[in-house]
Amino acid sequence: MRPVFTWNLGSRSLELGKRTLVMGIVNVTPDSFSDGGQHFLAETAIAHALKLASDGADILDIGGESTRPGAKVGLKDAAVSAQDEIERVLPVIAGVKRIKPEAIVSVDTYKARVAKAAVESGAEIVNDVSGLQWDPEMTATLAKLNCGLVLMHARGRPDEWASLPAVPDLVTVVKRELRERADRAILSGIKRDRIALDPGFGFGKRNEENYPLLHRFEEFHDLRYPLVAGVSRKSFIGRALMRTGMQPEAADRLFGTLGAEVAAALKGAHVIRTHDVKACVEAMCLADIAG
Repeated sequence: MRPVFTWNLGSRSLELGKRTLVMGIVNVTPDSFSDGGQHFLAETAIAHALKLASDGADILDIGGESTRPGAKVGLKDAAVSAQDEIERVLPVIAGVKRIKPEAIVSVDTYKARVAKAAVESGAEIVNDVSGLQWDPEMTATLAKLNCGLVLMHARGRPDEWASLPAVPDLVTVVKRELRERADRAILSGIKRDRIALDPGFGFGKRNEENYPLLHRFEEFHDLRYPLVAGVSRKSFIGRALMRTGMQPEAADRLFGTLGAEVAAALKGAHVIRTHDVKACVEAMCLADIAG
């Protein structure tokens, strides 16, 4: 049995733990690893977000900057400036909320300026893949905003991942660092009930290091926060599906993705972040019955 939480999003709350919630991915980018460019125009991204909502997504996660392996991120040398990111995501957030005001929208950003603008435009969750590490203003900004937070673990930055040394027990490292970052967030004024944690599959983890994260996912309950899992189409899934030395392309990893998502749900994930919402929603129906 996974623990039950009430996730404070500011103007409303989400009950987590009775069933697995699904967060649908909306990439308003030209270069994301799995679907770059497909939904880059605001009108296309809005339509895609509404389709994910009709497919059963509980949360729509809208992002305007790719953090794929090798990407340049940060405030000074990022491939996408805060202003460019704002111009990508705000029209999509506003469009979704105008057509479907009840939708729960998350903004996928590590930049404080983008987070503030997105929340003011209707986003209720900030999904920070850096875990408050890449923008020194993010923690103070979030302390003043009335929203939920996904604090994700990333080891290094995308352009450093290929050169990072292996870690003997990565699960223990991720647990320790997530606890430290959550503690710092609380000390900075972010209420505990606003925080969910994500171990960050693929973010600075070598392919083989992701399997223990999935196998031992239930250990993250020791941190006593809601848990988010984002495994969708990632390279460690492709590696597990290799045939004749070739990995399937990201878009061809659906069945492997569903296997990993069901495993995460059975091990206690409260929210699954995915590209393939309809398939995931149906898989979670059975995972929740089995769990």
